[in-house]
Amino acid sequence: MRKFALSIACCLLGFIAVQAQNDWIKAQRDETAKKIKKDDSDTTVKIWKKGLNLNVNINQGSLTNWAAGGDNFTFSLGSTVYAYAFYKKGRRAWDNVADLAYGYINTTSLGGRKADDRIDLTSKYGYDIGRHWYVSMLGNLRTQFTNGYLYPADTTPQLSSKFFAPAYVLLSPGFDYKPVPEFSLFLSPATSRFVFVMDDSLSAHGAYGVDTGKHFRYEIGAYLSANYIKTIAKNITYKGRLDLFSNYLNNPQNIVVFFTNALELKVNKYIAATLNVDMIYDDNVKVFENKKTGVMGPRLQVKQVLGIGFAAKF
Repeated sequence: MRKFALSIACCLLGFIAVQAQNDWIKAQRDETAKKIKKDDSDTTVKIWKKGLNLNVNINQGSLTNWAAGGDNFTFSLGSTVYAYAFYKKGRRAWDNVADLAYGYINTTSLGGRKADDRIDLTSKYGYDIGRHWYVSMLGNLRTQFTNGYLYPADTTPQLSSKFFAPAYVLLSPGFDYKPVPEFSLFLSPATSRFVFVMDDSLSAHGAYGVDTGKHFRYEIGAYLSANYIKTIAKNITYKGRLDLFSNYLNNPQNIVVFFTNALELKVNKYIAATLNVDMIYDDNVKVFENKKTGVMGPRLQVKQVLGIGFAAKF
């Protein structure tokens, strides 16, 4: 019994000693931390700035025995993804942006069809030569995810586009002006523009400016791209981009215009209202019929999407 009691006492003393030692070590560590101060000159510059903005809007409605009339069922889904990765070290800068969107709508009377569809990838590398100017190289790809159709009133839907039909690829050496972080202006006197129509039925009709039966068209010309991001208020952000291209090889006065605008109003951390307005003009996109003459020709294309739903930033 005495041996057992002695063993218990030894274990208890050992535990107390270890606990006291741990308390002493913790006290010494805390005291040392108080004495150590961060050197203001010892700062690490963040080379990469990355992020992702996600918006998802869902709307649904139904009518049953509704005397005023309307579609028995409606459903719409809209989503956008804006991802970026910006690199800055010394005089070198590398900007990468992925701007994606897809929307779908289904109604009893019209069935299902897409309401939005965009793949827009941009990469721009530059070297600072002073006074906010960069010698830069820009690459851009713009296409879509799924098939697109025209819906004439008296005929079946007609295929008008699909993935890589068309696809626009830009390779552009030039100069980039960045006076403030919110704005950039890229200028190039010699940009190569490639138009792909990788669908036999569309290329057979010379869609999007390619020669009949061909899947590819090459253009060279002047290019301008202006980008602007502005926080208007604490919860309101505007993002805009204007691209202009003039083809030296064919009718340089007919400027290709791509103008996209996005306005976001944050309600709270996860709810936001978004308004997107896109405008495109391309003289080679002759898919709109003149009702008087029956001749196909270009038109100003306008797309507007308004939604309220889930929003998150990562």
